[in-house]
Amino acid sequence: MSIVETLAWDTYARQRPERRPVNAAGEATWFNWTQYPEHGPGAEVLGVRPGHRVLDLGCGKGGNLAHLATLGARAVGVDVSPAQLQRARERWGLLGLSLHRQDAVDFLTSGGVEDFDSVFSVFGAVWFTDPARLLPAIRGRLRVGGVLAFSQRPPVEGCYGCQASYINRGEEEDPLVVKRWDYEPEAWHGLLTDFGFRDVRTRLIPAPPGRRKIGTLLVRAVA
Repeated sequence: MSIVETLAWDTYARQRPERRPVNAAGEATWFNWTQYPEHGPGAEVLGVRPGHRVLDLGCGKGGNLAHLATLGARAVGVDVSPAQLQRARERWGLLGLSLHRQDAVDFLTSGGVEDFDSVFSVFGAVWFTDPARLLPAIRGRLRVGGVLAFSQRPPVEGCYGCQASYINRGEEEDPLVVKRWDYEPEAWHGLLTDFGFRDVRTRLIPAPPGRRKIGTLLVRAVA
């Protein structure tokens, strides 16, 4: 991982609000695939069962991973930001999350890592890592029949492949730049199929009524 990446995601961590103590239903943990609170599908997309080993790539502050832990999953998270991981440990430490500060590809290809029943990414590492490197690494760690699912913003029309994302710091500082990979659903289908995944399904989740009209792209595939 680069110093710029670490600084960028630590900066992002400071800017993002904390997840509320409870949601509208009074639940202390819940799963969110979209950028809007309590919107869209939940953990059922992953088909997690008690005892399943689940990996969150770009786990951030750990809210989604914590919810899977309450369902009985063996929850593992990877992120490059020390600030994000520290927040996750402070809030969810009692749930026994296994958290690692490491690049996603490096983690997946390192020795001694057990295989997973599910791998997921919510606006996380799958969006910000070259799929030519990441997808085969994920496929190599998913058990047969295991699920990969990830969400991100849909691409801007005509802007596909590697793009620049800007994380603002302050009025007198230049923004930090990280790379992201934007593809239309058909392109994700082709990439995943090429790297050995099957039953690839893509879904555009519309924004809630009354919100900005930016939806969420949700992709699911099976190893």
